[in-house]
Amino acid sequence: MATRAPADPAPSPPPLAYKIAVLVFLENAAGEHLLLLRAKPPNLGVWSPIGGKLEMPTGESPFECAVRETREETGFAIKPADLHLFAMIAEKAYEGQSHWLMFLFRCLPPIRAIPPDIAEGKFGFFSRAAVDGLPIPDTDRTALWPVYDRYRDRFVALRADCSPGQPVRIDYEQIT
Repeated sequence: MATRAPADPAPSPPPLAYKIAVLVFLENAAGEHLLLLRAKPPNLGVWSPIGGKLEMPTGESPFECAVRETREETGFAIKPADLHLFAMIAEKAYEGQSHWLMFLFRCLPPIRAIPPDIAEGKFGFFSRAAVDGLPIPDTDRTALWPVYDRYRDRFVALRADCSPGQPVRIDYEQIT
């Protein structure tokens, strides 16, 4: 009697890419937040702070990236000393597409005017209360804005499990 070989286990899905990025929270003199209505993925069609991916081939630091992205997206020239790093968040399986390590900065000098539209989208100023009524990414609503509200003058490290089909789960790893 012939025996059947055991079935091969199901192949594991390919690993998700890990991306490193910054978000920069800018305010005007009235304390309104500058947000970008994104015209490209990720976050197409929703409002979020400005930011972008680190240029890893050049060895760019998160502070250098925040300065560059602020200048490129808004025309506002700042220095690393103008930034306060208030959070680091590791997002697992964001939109089921990739993992993200994000550095969140608060820009201390106020931005004077609304920047012109760019290829990535259009800008608007919003009070903090108005932000809650905007279409924003789920992780921004459940993690980033509450972290901003509570820790913008301090520092916090956290991770978010954004696996599809589950509510976003936030774990705080360090608070200073």
